[in-house]
Amino acid sequence: MTIDNQKNTRRTTGIVISNAMDKSATVSVQRRLKHPLYNKYIYKTTKIMIHDEENASNVGDKVSIRESRPISKNKAWILDQILETKRAE
Repeated sequence: MTIDNQKNTRRTTGIVISNAMDKSATVSVQRRLKHPLYNKYIYKTTKIMIHDEENASNVGDKVSIRESRPISKNKAWILDQILETKRAE
């Protein structure tokens, strides 16, 4: 992937909700929409399966992900970077 093409890829942030699989994780991505009739803001949540090559993410981490070519049937996003780690309590 060239640098120019990499700039145009979709990026988003979310929270890791599962990392039980090898080199994979599930990320919950939240987006805000305005209801067309009531003008109230609604939060929609989407679960996205991502490719995590080094198994670096843990449950509760806030991560940045980017879209890529399809890696498997359900994975077409790659872990870009870990923004925040969950603190142990």
